[in-house]
Amino acid sequence: MTLNRRNLLAGLAAAGTLPRIALAQGDTRPGVTIAVQVISTSGTLEPMREQSNVGFRIMPSFSEPLIGIDWQVTERAEPVLATAWRRIDAKTLELTLREGVVMHDGRTMTAEDVAFTFSRERMWTGLAADSRGLFVSTTAGQGGKTPPPEAVAISRAHFPGFEKMEVVDARTVRFVNSVPDVTLEGRLTRTSGAIFSRAAFDAAPSWLDWARRPVGTGPYRIVEHRPGRDLLLEAHDAHWGGRPPLKSIRLVEVPDVAARVNGLLAGDYDFICDLPPDQIGGVERSARHEVVGGPINNIRLIVWDKTHPVLANPLVRRAMSHGIDRQAIVDSLWGGRTTVPRGLQWEVYGEMMIRDWEAPRFDPAEARRLLREADYRGEPIPYQLLNNYYTGQVASSQILVEGWRQVGLNVQIEMKENWGQILGRFPGRGLCDNSNTAVFNDPVAPMSVYGPGGQTWAAGQWQNEEAPRLLDALQVETDLGKRRAAFRRMLTLTEREDPAYTVLFQTANFTGKRRDLPWRASKSFVMDFSRRNWGA
Repeated sequence: MTLNRRNLLAGLAAAGTLPRIALAQGDTRPGVTIAVQVISTSGTLEPMREQSNVGFRIMPSFSEPLIGIDWQVTERAEPVLATAWRRIDAKTLELTLREGVVMHDGRTMTAEDVAFTFSRERMWTGLAADSRGLFVSTTAGQGGKTPPPEAVAISRAHFPGFEKMEVVDARTVRFVNSVPDVTLEGRLTRTSGAIFSRAAFDAAPSWLDWARRPVGTGPYRIVEHRPGRDLLLEAHDAHWGGRPPLKSIRLVEVPDVAARVNGLLAGDYDFICDLPPDQIGGVERSARHEVVGGPINNIRLIVWDKTHPVLANPLVRRAMSHGIDRQAIVDSLWGGRTTVPRGLQWEVYGEMMIRDWEAPRFDPAEARRLLREADYRGEPIPYQLLNNYYTGQVASSQILVEGWRQVGLNVQIEMKENWGQILGRFPGRGLCDNSNTAVFNDPVAPMSVYGPGGQTWAAGQWQNEEAPRLLDALQVETDLGKRRAAFRRMLTLTEREDPAYTVLFQTANFTGKRRDLPWRASKSFVMDFSRRNWGA
């Protein structure tokens, strides 16, 4: 027999002397590509800076809070990095940490990482409240690791009574508030409550370097982030929940809807986000694709700037509310696939929902009467608009402007490139599109936007001296009847007496996808690619 490599290996195998070499098996998990209109509005992935619909979509893949929300079924709190929690008193929540959580830098999560996440160093440095309740910078610059004012403002808005995160022992921490708060558990479910690695933060050259690639505990880790272009995530196989079902997730920015649809049908993308209803039929005609999704925990709305001389008069804002045919927008743009909400509230509020409340009725005669009372004489009102940041945004704005024209309002669209051009403090701001999310099942979640530190308040668009007192009552009061009364009063103030916003419709979120990929849409913007949401 001629001795060659094949015969030699065969002989060794027969003799049982073949060395046991661990041959690497190929990773057969799929990698997916997702086309989105934008990855982040701030160019960062730090939850304390990126509080947006697009941020909510991806953050649970790489970051996790102590307490989470089941967005698939219950929309209620569930254990994540904490396995249990209990109230010590009205101001203190004690949490038991999950054991063996490996972070993306290979370290095991500790109670010190939890304490660092809520520390002054990461969340609170550099901002103080002035006499008006507005947050102003107390630092000379933003070099090093000092968080920018926007990030600290979010900290204050999301955790307004926070005092400290106390380490009890290796597996126990206490979230301590300075005042009683019935919503502590809910506040910790927000993306701003995600836990991150102290060592990785310390090792980052600057706050911006950190913010573009934060190191957390999620099922996928950030590999590459090119703001405005793409984001690559790879499986974190040491994840406490088990080996993730995907090898990688790549998100690419494709602002044009038609380009996203064509790319999906051509096989360039496995998922496309923010699909308008008028594009659903085109995707569903493909046997290889389907569209999933529906109404979610978000409401689209219009926000007014009270500093504009015309909009300073609440009668004009009330008239604009009555000049909107909300049902026509739902029927024409959304094909009846969503609904007009009962003001800024959701069914998930349970006993806190004010069920006899309604959105302002479409009443052109009442709108005209209010404009006469306001002595409105056709002065132009600017409408700052982004090009379809929200699904169907431009089309809905055109319907709104035409409806306002018919009641005598002179609303003029001004196209803008980014949120900075809309929310920045400059003369001439008028009204803009926005949305609000029930990030947990209590009115405090969306209503905090209209108090000190909230986006609308901090941007100077709307402030009212009664609002902070009402928000305090919602936070501190334990009696259900009194909490409901405070919430009703808050709705009355923000939607009728001194309108801060007006609701349009409950957001419906549709995703086009390959039919063979066993992924399910959730009741939020979150795209869940964990083990529990992949497969039968």
